[in-house]
Amino acid sequence: MRYVSTRGGLQPSSFSEILLGGLGPDGGLVVPEEYPKVDAATLASWRGLSYPQLAFEVLRRYAGDIGESTLRALIERTYTEQVFGSADITPVMGLEDELYLLRLSNGPTLAFKDVAMQLLGNLFEHVLEQQGRQLNILGATSGDTGSAAEYAMRGKHGISVFMLSPHGRMSAFQRAQMFSLRDPNVFNIAVYGVFDDCQDMVKAVSADLGFKSRYAIGTVNSINWARVVAQVVYYFKAWLAVTQADDELVSFSVPSGNFGNVLAGHIARMMGLPIRRLVVATNENDVLDEFFRTGRYRARSTAETSQTSSPSMDISRASNFERFVFDLLGRDPQRVAALWRELDERGEFDLAGTPEFARISDYGFVSGRSTHADRLATIRATASKYGVTVDPHTADGLFVAEPWREAGVKMICLETALPVKFAETIREALGQEPERPAAFEGIELLGQRFTLMPTDVVELKRYIAAHCPAVA
Repeated sequence: MRYVSTRGGLQPSSFSEILLGGLGPDGGLVVPEEYPKVDAATLASWRGLSYPQLAFEVLRRYAGDIGESTLRALIERTYTEQVFGSADITPVMGLEDELYLLRLSNGPTLAFKDVAMQLLGNLFEHVLEQQGRQLNILGATSGDTGSAAEYAMRGKHGISVFMLSPHGRMSAFQRAQMFSLRDPNVFNIAVYGVFDDCQDMVKAVSADLGFKSRYAIGTVNSINWARVVAQVVYYFKAWLAVTQADDELVSFSVPSGNFGNVLAGHIARMMGLPIRRLVVATNENDVLDEFFRTGRYRARSTAETSQTSSPSMDISRASNFERFVFDLLGRDPQRVAALWRELDERGEFDLAGTPEFARISDYGFVSGRSTHADRLATIRATASKYGVTVDPHTADGLFVAEPWREAGVKMICLETALPVKFAETIREALGQEPERPAAFEGIELLGQRFTLMPTDVVELKRYIAAHCPAVA
């Protein structure tokens, strides 16, 4: 398997060569030259596999140069009952006939990001040791990516983490998870702005190829290909858990901000997994919903980005969306590069009326948006009807899924986090505290360590340079 850029400026590279990076040298995102195909007979042969066994079967098709024995060992070290609380890793819960919840929040930070991030930490450490290198991870988070990355990388040899987050825009629990860490290789930076400002700063640093090389800058955001492809596994896992026939179609509803989680479903579908629909569930920041309804992709300004009760989705420019547009446009890097130049210059582009957008239904995508009132009502209804408390992002997914349900087609909604991470909204909806794992009792009372910073790329570079030695 070789990898190229969505904008055409990357020579075909191996998995190990692209693992530690984020953006390509041309500002595009890394994608495989083609998606490996999985037929019905192969799917049938995967029934009954454990999560580590299934992960190996999927990931060896993308990471062949790691070596099969090494890859298997890294996967088995990652996906354990001790780390994820269940040998199932990502258990599927039936809510009612043809409606399921894919539980993805059993990892160390209680969010779906752990499923990929724990593997990424082990992959990074292995490749760095093999190459005798060190890595300074630069990332942006709207809430869960940051803590998942820091918990996965803390104590890893040769790795430091610089994580940007929007000051005052995460839940108290999310802030405490990140800012209470004392590991010397973890640096938290709270930016005066929204998530998109943080993300733009990361991209700007990554686009400075001299600085990136000199300070060994890598990324764990979902622009990192390895993180996305690790999430592909649980789509296969969920499909295998709820189907009997090897050609049975199911649908997935995915709470969506940066488009990485639902992109993994798109990749699984392109590989041959029988997926009927991929429901893109947004909150009031409905850039993605607008695109899938109209063909217009319009990024919002900082002032236009709403602060909502599902804050991890308060994103107005979804980085991973470029990977899907690359597929939508027939994998034409020149057209993708032109569209993103237009996006940078005008703040939007419009594919309405193009032959490609006319065929968008061929990819299974549909969408919808949820409001605060919708989230509260869905949290209450889910607790009353099924005895299950869900977090507000998962509530977005359940709410938006409802009009897209079809008789005879199972709908699987992806859980994104445990409710305790968003206790304020749960209290508002249910009038009670969400259940809290014993390990996190009193976490908000711990001392917090972070650095405040304006939206200033020069100052960010200065901070990184002051806290890690140049390597080239």
